[in-house]
Amino acid sequence: MVKTTETDDFLGRQGWGRAERAPLAGDASTRHYIRLTRGPDTAILMQAPLDAMTAEFVMIDEILTGLGLSAPRILSAVPEQGLILLEDFGDDTYTALLDRGTAAGPLYELATRTLIHLHQGFNLEFTGAQGLPDFGSDRFLEQSMLFAEICLPDLADGKSNRLAESFRQAWKAPLANAMAVPRSLLLRDFHAGNLFHLPDRDGVRACGLIDFQDAGIGPVTYDLVSLLQDARRDVAEGVTAACLKSYLAAFPELDTVAFNASYAVMAAQRHTRVIAIFNRLASQGKNGYLEHLPRLWRRLDEALKHPALVDVAAWFHRHMPPAVQIAQQGQQK
Repeated sequence: MVKTTETDDFLGRQGWGRAERAPLAGDASTRHYIRLTRGPDTAILMQAPLDAMTAEFVMIDEILTGLGLSAPRILSAVPEQGLILLEDFGDDTYTALLDRGTAAGPLYELATRTLIHLHQGFNLEFTGAQGLPDFGSDRFLEQSMLFAEICLPDLADGKSNRLAESFRQAWKAPLANAMAVPRSLLLRDFHAGNLFHLPDRDGVRACGLIDFQDAGIGPVTYDLVSLLQDARRDVAEGVTAACLKSYLAAFPELDTVAFNASYAVMAAQRHTRVIAIFNRLASQGKNGYLEHLPRLWRRLDEALKHPALVDVAAWFHRHMPPAVQIAQQGQQK
């Protein structure tokens, strides 16, 4: 993390040196956010480790705003110091609004329309887009192997290497086949905690976007999974069905069989990876993540019912049936 003197110098040059500072709740990353208040004006200071993707955040921000979407306006940035001064979207994240009882349907429909707009407008001709990471089957496979690394050693009685290799083999074909859908800008963490409702803006600009520095190019199904199969909250089946219907209606040329298979595989892949991540965080004393594991296992079991995942389902049935899943969750408590 950058030194305090560097932060003070940066804010001083931007006229925010005397602003009141209030840390904002963070996520599972190493980034930190501070709300700055200067009279009636506010801004957000993002601080990141010097090896983090600060420059990538700036580039993706420019792509999104160029498409007419609401990414935070960048007031100033020094990527080599891990510092960005951002527009403040306020406190009305989807998570906060839903927790206060706001109807879910309109919010999720707005987010779905935002993805439609992004997928219709994005192309690799945007400046910097060609250098974005490729989220293909190989990268998704390596991400999936995090589960073997974190969740298998304590369960395999010394046979984790063999189990890990069988796990890898089970995923190869489903992930390769899941790439048979269009590719676009993949934001990766497109979920309620990273979306804001901005009611003073029109159309899809009413959906504010943050936390996209890890974006890449990948299948259009992934961000839909991130939105509609949220690791941290349940989304009603009716809302999910309506959003998927809206998305498919916007792309009538899509092969719905391939789309549904890709959606199921991306759901299973994401849930598997997040189960591993949340277990790792819990082992570091962040036990709040444990409450989400039952939801993730349930969602994973649902995804594994799709025929595209028959080999992966067989692996979990053999090595991690429900009783083992429950025991695995309890290990961190």
